[in-house]
Amino acid sequence: MTTAAPTNLPDWLAHCARLHPKTMDLSLERTAEVARRLGISFAMPLISVAGTNGKGSSCAMIESVARHAGYRVGLYQKPELVHFEERCRINGEAVAADELVPHFAAVEAARGELLLTQFEFSTLAIARLLSQAALDLVILEVGLGGRFDAVNAFDADVALITSIALDHTEWLGDNREAIGFEKAGIMRAGRPVVVSDPQPPQSMIDHAAALGADLWLLGRDFNVAGDKLQWGWSGRGRRYTGLAYPALRGANQLLNAGGAIAALEALRDRLPLTAQAVRNGLAMVELPGRFQIVPGQPTLVLDVAHNPQAVAALALNLDQMGFYPQTHAVFGAMRDKALVELLGHIAPLVEHWYLSELPSPRAASLAELADAVRAACGARQPSITLHANPAAALQAAAGAADPADRIVVFGSFYTVGGVLKDGLPRLAARHLG
Repeated sequence: MTTAAPTNLPDWLAHCARLHPKTMDLSLERTAEVARRLGISFAMPLISVAGTNGKGSSCAMIESVARHAGYRVGLYQKPELVHFEERCRINGEAVAADELVPHFAAVEAARGELLLTQFEFSTLAIARLLSQAALDLVILEVGLGGRFDAVNAFDADVALITSIALDHTEWLGDNREAIGFEKAGIMRAGRPVVVSDPQPPQSMIDHAAALGADLWLLGRDFNVAGDKLQWGWSGRGRRYTGLAYPALRGANQLLNAGGAIAALEALRDRLPLTAQAVRNGLAMVELPGRFQIVPGQPTLVLDVAHNPQAVAALALNLDQMGFYPQTHAVFGAMRDKALVELLGHIAPLVEHWYLSELPSPRAASLAELADAVRAACGARQPSITLHANPAAALQAAAGAADPADRIVVFGSFYTVGGVLKDGLPRLAARHLG
């Protein structure tokens, strides 16, 4: 007896989750073979974006600048904060769930005997949708690593590699050189690869040379420089001056913006830009959950930082915000993260911790989170409360905070997504009204 094919997106996602015995199976052959069977090809320019931190911000900046230049843009980003269809954007808007259904069905028909992970299956479905859309540019964000990531089944016209740091070490290696080599897998011979990490691993530079890729290095092939009011970008025979700082907050966003402009400049012969498009695109870019400050009392900060480098950047940005009497942290994370190390960067800034369970089998338990917070805080024993989900943790933090305090929600896409599932929270402290 055969079961009926799924007819909606939730059922397709459930089907994909059951299909493969592993949630992760690093290999490119299955995805490439099904892509070949489906005949997926991109007639428009394609940019692939890999890196440890900054991928999402860089993709959003490329998308925004290109759209302000008048181009029709498709973007595959991950993971979602709330709804799966956030992963596929056309002209700045998430596609409707129903639009994805025929593409999932096409992948199912084409895969035959091949078992695909949920990530491989959904990547193929979204790639098929984007390849068939009337677009001028497609941007694909790599999930894990690069060499064996499903996105690497497609030959990008330009590769962009953002910052390299330690994360997913059980899959990618336990040092920057090993991780850099994995990320370098998205490079293609004779095609541009932009690296926005100011100190790229030598393994990436060596791989580009061995491959014959056209390597664009920050500090050699393009530069960013600025003062407190404005900044400028210079590259191969091109310069943009008088730029406003990117709308995405944080000290690290200038490096991301520099790489995003360089990636678009590498496509100048096919997608020319005006200086005004660059200015407006960066000034108006939006990306929820990246040092996102939500006005209110207390102030709310949302950040998906979930590895030591990203949390160090979050701590620096928090430290530069000004004075707040108390900082309350809502935190939940995966157990495979370097929890004590990443918490060590931010622990000196936090007085009260609200720890949350997360809806993932990989999530750290409340006991594991509490042990990590205590270890990171050392002799300064913190205030800790435990909660069943991020929304409940945020509610407890808002109930305890004074109007002048701030609340930071971080540690995972699940943590930030958990407080956004019913829309953007608007906080009003208990002492108001």
